[in-house]
Amino acid sequence: MFRSAVLRAVTGAFLAVGLFTTGASAQITASPRYSGFVIDARSGNVLIAEGADELRHPASLTKMMTLYMLFEAMQAGRITLSTPITVSFEAASRPPSKLGVPAGGSISAESAILALVTRSANDIATAIGETLGGDEQTFARMMTQRARSLGMSSTTFRNASGLPDPEQVTTARDMTLLGRRLIQDFPDRYHYFSLTHFQHGSRLIRNHNGMLRDYPGADGIKTGYINASGFNIVTSAQRDGVRLVGAVFGGNSWAQRNDRMAELLDAGFARMGVRPVAPLVAALPPRIAVRQDTTVSPAQRRAVASRQVAVREPAVRQRGGHARATATASRPAAARQVAARQAPARQAASRQTAATRQATVRPTAVRQPVVRQQQATRTRRAAAAAAPQARQVQQAAGRATTRAAQSTTLSPSRVAATGPRQQVARNRD
Repeated sequence: MFRSAVLRAVTGAFLAVGLFTTGASAQITASPRYSGFVIDARSGNVLIAEGADELRHPASLTKMMTLYMLFEAMQAGRITLSTPITVSFEAASRPPSKLGVPAGGSISAESAILALVTRSANDIATAIGETLGGDEQTFARMMTQRARSLGMSSTTFRNASGLPDPEQVTTARDMTLLGRRLIQDFPDRYHYFSLTHFQHGSRLIRNHNGMLRDYPGADGIKTGYINASGFNIVTSAQRDGVRLVGAVFGGNSWAQRNDRMAELLDAGFARMGVRPVAPLVAALPPRIAVRQDTTVSPAQRRAVASRQVAVREPAVRQRGGHARATATASRPAAARQVAARQAPARQAASRQTAATRQATVRPTAVRQPVVRQQQATRTRRAAAAAAPQARQVQQAAGRATTRAAQSTTLSPSRVAATGPRQQVARNRD
């Protein structure tokens, strides 16, 4: 009984949702502002086209093109995520939605991206246009030229934000094409469109795109609204490896717009052979990727980072010291016993090391007297070998002295006879 009651309740809820969406669809499709379009993102094949080429006002979908231009500037190296985007007086004067940065202030390019994706901030869109184009009018012409080169032949931009301008027009086909190009051309930037929240200072800003929370598989892209266009949306969703991109214009409310977008995507997935997904009773858990805006200027961000490191490092050292002290204090008794058993072995090893050192030193001390004795022996032998030669020298000297004494009594002829022999003897010695 309980199970059947639950099944009846769920079936009734599904029927109620189906009746509600059918009524909502009839209301939105009857509006003269309505357009709907869905394509396969991979091939570009058109799956659904309802007034796809009728001129419509893009409203804040314009910011998709503003972001496309910013991403291209980043890709070319002219802008980085930390580049400051200065908010002029003109930009700060834009009406809501806006981030509220005062004139003369600045935020980083990354924070500007998040402000456009979540808050759909008109002041920041104008600031980006002035940064890239010098002024917003010049930037709008740049946007139009780039859009035409992408194949958006029916689109004309007059500002960077999508604020009302009768000459700013587009079509559901062109906006769907732009959504597809954002995914294809900047796969490393597309993740910004799936963020559900953006933290700016103390404010947590929620993304306007309810499809991110309510539709299974939705992961972007952008919403928009002005009185002349109604509620607009471009959405990308992925199921079973199939990605679709679609657009809806002319909703009387965001709920009506989202319901029609969900219907078109469901129909598109069915045509692609993707199994249907039951309607959600409750919203999907939000994919929260909160980003803290720390970017008034790069210099301030570096100063903040330096202060954080200066505060963090002593704390880490203290935690490390405490951990080491705790490990020492909590050493189990078994470990201490093992250390005690190993102590005698360590002492024996120490004694053996000392003995080895002594053995290494002792032979040197023993060899020193032996060396001195051998040197003395060699000295004595050298002296003994030199003694006969010394005696011969002394004897020769004595004989020479005797001959000299005798020569004083010889006759002149005797002196002449003996003189050469003495000289020869002296030379021989």
